[in-house]
Amino acid sequence: MADPHTIKASSGAIPAPVELWANYQSLLGPLVLIMILTMIVVPLPPILLDVLFTFNITFALLILFAALHVKKPLDFSAFPTVLLLATLLRLALNVAAARVILLHGFHGNQSAGIVIESFGRFVVGGDYVVGIVVFAILIIINFVVVTKGSSRIAEVGARFSLDAMPGKQMAIDADLNAGMITQIEARRRRDEVSAESDFYGSMDGASKFVRGDAIAAILIIIINLVGGLIIGVFQHNLSLAAAAKTYTLLSIGDGLVAQIPSLVISMAAGILVSRSGTEGEVSHLVSGQVFGGNRKGLLITAITLGVTGIIPGMPHVAFLFYAILTGILWQVLQRRATVTATAAAQAITAPFQEPPADVVDSNILRPVEPLSIAIGYQIIPLIAEGGDLQKRLNLLRRRTSENLGFLLPSIHVHDDLTLRPGGYRIQVHGVRVATGDVRVGSLLAISGKAPLPPLEGIHTTDPVFGASAYWIATERSDDAELLGYTVIDPATVITTHTNECLTRYIGELFGLQQTQELLDIAAARNGKLLESVVPRVISIPALSKVLRELVVEGVSIRDMPTILETLAENGQEGASMVQTVEIIRSRLGRQILSVLAPDDPIQTAILGQSMEQLLLNAVESAGPNGMPALEPSILMHLMQALRQGIETMQAQSLKPLLVVRDPLRQALSTWLHSAGLTMAVVAFSEVPGARPLKSVLEIS
Repeated sequence: MADPHTIKASSGAIPAPVELWANYQSLLGPLVLIMILTMIVVPLPPILLDVLFTFNITFALLILFAALHVKKPLDFSAFPTVLLLATLLRLALNVAAARVILLHGFHGNQSAGIVIESFGRFVVGGDYVVGIVVFAILIIINFVVVTKGSSRIAEVGARFSLDAMPGKQMAIDADLNAGMITQIEARRRRDEVSAESDFYGSMDGASKFVRGDAIAAILIIIINLVGGLIIGVFQHNLSLAAAAKTYTLLSIGDGLVAQIPSLVISMAAGILVSRSGTEGEVSHLVSGQVFGGNRKGLLITAITLGVTGIIPGMPHVAFLFYAILTGILWQVLQRRATVTATAAAQAITAPFQEPPADVVDSNILRPVEPLSIAIGYQIIPLIAEGGDLQKRLNLLRRRTSENLGFLLPSIHVHDDLTLRPGGYRIQVHGVRVATGDVRVGSLLAISGKAPLPPLEGIHTTDPVFGASAYWIATERSDDAELLGYTVIDPATVITTHTNECLTRYIGELFGLQQTQELLDIAAARNGKLLESVVPRVISIPALSKVLRELVVEGVSIRDMPTILETLAENGQEGASMVQTVEIIRSRLGRQILSVLAPDDPIQTAILGQSMEQLLLNAVESAGPNGMPALEPSILMHLMQALRQGIETMQAQSLKPLLVVRDPLRQALSTWLHSAGLTMAVVAFSEVPGARPLKSVLEIS
């Protein structure tokens, strides 16, 4: 089959019109500029003036309809350049027409072409006084109203788009860091933000072209009038009245035929810059928002027009006609809205149909999500596209994965009609681990430990830390912060609660799958090292247990090469999981302390001598692979002392950290984790020798 875009000939393939346009499209700009310069320099015959004036009107209409049908202003980003070209074309036509009018105007009204003569006679009725008035009105409309308003909107739009650019760039970077968009999408959004600022800036400058064009039109018509009178009276011996009538009509016709396209293009500029960032064609937006969502306004308008139409002395026919027309439009839209609402209600209340057996089976055997959040229906808007909760959860997942060194499973969010409207339930492997309630549209003001004055709102308890709190209106957030409250939104409440659950149950989210993913990455980068460790020194399931224990204690396993090297150098076949973990921790000590205590000196708590000796005796009696056993009363006093130590360090704005002898580290860390206490335990062998220690608390 022959290619529809080419025509085969003996001399070769001849490009079709579409390909010819594509090939010569780059010549369009230079040709237009050459044509403009030619019109300024070379005298043009009247028939060519008619063609060019008609083309100018056509070009202006094309620009107007293009502005009406673009989805968003940036779709017509070339408008400032088009506006400049249209202005130059119009001024060149003014110059060419002025030359013809002054040279041949004494021959009659058609001496400058039929278009100018028609506008001068038909539009203003052949009366040059009326022509001057109409021309002045057009200038005022274009210059004072349309152009000035468009220029102001473009100026404000350029200022605000420039001010908002850093915030938009930060939002794009946040979405990229949260994994919500790709690098390509981020680059596209950055280009769009930059293009928006450039567009409004260009429109602000381009509107000055139209303002200058209006001023030039006034000067040109005055010059034509004065010059025509002088030439007609002194060179062609016309009477003053005949010269005034002839040259005035020609000058007014020239001004009108140029100002009407100027007004059209000014309207297009105003339509573009007044879109307010909405997407969609102007006709759809206006009709949908004025009529579609304003049925009550139509009814009130119809009643008002009807009442006005029956008042004695008013134009009854006109008012009653539009009252009936508006009432019919209201009735049509009301009926359509009723039909739509009925269809939606029928869809909701439709009888339940039993799904096919295979669908039921697939729902029964639906896999359990490692980490999921069930929410009530009032929270659904927070997870919709662009919702704050979904963004925050994605960012939490990304940061947790970066901090711990493995890819955290996706946080699956779904609605649950069994929950309260603002309730949520956090689940790990389908099992509930935490619940809470939020109020969408309000803010949570948390008082902390210090007693604060009560607030106007609903008293509650912070679902994360159990502190006293109030749900308050959004506009009262500043007052609450001045009183010392910490104010957060519902999305932050759920995200913080999820983060606490992640810290507590992170070990249940790390397994063989995550271990295999890390080993696959290590195999691609350090294949030989991996072969010397797995399975020669340690098996994959045993390695998974070791890595899980590190993750539970908050140690990042991102540095897999160092972990594998440690196992290759110091690992022993048959070694216990506890021994292997301690060996790896001693090698990663600098990394661990850089997170727990980045500043020098390392401010830490230590054990009192009697407490330390008691625990050492328990560890020695348990053996290298056993868990030391303490009497319940002693263990209870130990946990109480550690809890008080944590509170003391937090009161001093210090991160709870305990440095102990190597044999005690693992046992104390296990006891603290089982008791739900957040205190990091580090062995002395993990502290880099170059970093000083400072004891701020003794636990005894």
